[in-house]
Amino acid sequence: MMNPDGSEQVNLTQHPATDYSAVWSPTGEQILFTSNRSSVQDLYLMDPDGTNVRRVFKKKIKARRQHATWSPDGKQFAYNYLDWDRRKSGLYLGTFGEEDVEPLPYGNSPAWSPDGSEIACSVSHALGARLTFINVRTRDREQPLPDKVLPWQRLPSWSAAGDRLAISGNKHPIPAILDRDLHEAWRDKTTAYIVNRDGTGLRQLVEEAGHDISVAELSPDGSEVLYVQEINGNEQLFKLDINSGVRTQLTHIGALFHQANFQGDWFDPAYALPVSPQPHLLSTTWGELKKEKAP
Repeated sequence: MMNPDGSEQVNLTQHPATDYSAVWSPTGEQILFTSNRSSVQDLYLMDPDGTNVRRVFKKKIKARRQHATWSPDGKQFAYNYLDWDRRKSGLYLGTFGEEDVEPLPYGNSPAWSPDGSEIACSVSHALGARLTFINVRTRDREQPLPDKVLPWQRLPSWSAAGDRLAISGNKHPIPAILDRDLHEAWRDKTTAYIVNRDGTGLRQLVEEAGHDISVAELSPDGSEVLYVQEINGNEQLFKLDINSGVRTQLTHIGALFHQANFQGDWFDPAYALPVSPQPHLLSTTWGELKKEKAP
């Protein structure tokens, strides 16, 4: 965990396993993450200070459960399911405290909309991947961004207003396996984009320079995007101001061995208050303020 400027970085998990894909609960009281500490990748919860780590599911399975997203009310979650042995993968919907899950239409990298009505995800096909919206109630799917505009559309992230998303994308068509020239044109060209919910206003945020850019996470107010890029052999977190184009490298770890810094998530108490006000996140409460001003 760190401040938005990269200062005061604190290591929350001390386990030798790989812990990644951490996402804040809507109120900031818990963190949901993926870990392989039980020999297979599965979902875990912990408190914001890294304590009270526990499995989401009591029943262990051989398949992977990973890359989860919270529902806005904090009661449910969607996640990726991957079973290599049975060659089965997809999205599932779970409820905290329950073992039963429900399959969703095919996709990966889910992101729940702020109003709770739909889940954004990426649906792969033979020539790329499409940004897809799944209606939580009806399970209907919508793909507003044509693949001819952006063949690769992956890893969606919502703004708090739900009016636009950040995505990772590659505008170059996927090359044939034996076409070396097209492979060179396609390689290391994945970068961060922003797009309106209806598929309009697609804009590239970062130049196609250096290694691939991935995991574009939009800040709650929609003004900044958090992304990952490899620098000198190590993945590092960067923050980009969407309006000014100024970027800031937030992590610099990994000088002595390969270290990955990736899959960050934002939390801003101001945007959590409409969900469930938390007194410990406020400088003062409204009741106390009224009391001080009363005659």
